[in-house]
This record gives sequence, structure tokens and C-alpha cells, in this order.
Amino acid sequence: MNFASLPMVAVAIALAWSISDAAAADAGRDIAASCATCHGTDGRSRGAIPSLAGRDKAIIVQQVRDFRDGKRPSTVMQQLAKGYSDAQIEAAAAYFAAQKAN
Repeated sequence: MNFASLPMVAVAIALAWSISDAAAADAGRDIAASCATCHGTDGRSRGAIPSLAGRDKAIIVQQVRDFRDGKRPSTVMQQLAKGYSDAQIEAAAAYFAAQKAN
């Protein structure tokens, strides 16, 4: 094995991770944008609907999955949540969790 090439491999791996992290953050932002009508821009609600900004990612993920799977009653969220994959829910939840709370 050529140990001289190891730093280049490490750089390539780090670059790939940072690109995939950036792509995931963009995907989360893009998915979360569809939530703005009810939950406010960047998840900061101004009304009776809960804000999502700054909430724990795991809690957001579980609640959206519960809506999607019919375990949590709602008027609208059950139908909306059915349109998202687990990966999309995770991405949006990560985006909201990273936002500053009201």
C-alpha cells in the first residue's frame, strides 16, 4: 500500500461528506418550505399552529411519522405526511431542528 496517497484519500472522503451534508441541508430546506404556510417561515409559527424551529429532530420525525401512519389524529397533517418518505421527513426535521426557535 502506498501510504503517501492516504492524505489524498482522506481529503476526497471529507469532500464527499461535505458535499452530501450540503445537499442534505438543501433538501431539508426545500422540503421544509412546503410547511411554511401553516408552521411559518423557517418553522416559526405566528399563530395557533406549533412552531417547529429549534425543536428536537427526533420528536419532529416521530410526530410526522405518527401523522403519516394514522397513529396521531389531525385535520390536515395525516394527508400531507403521507406524501413524504422517511428520508424526506428526516431531512426536513434536521432543517427545523437547526433553526433558531422563536
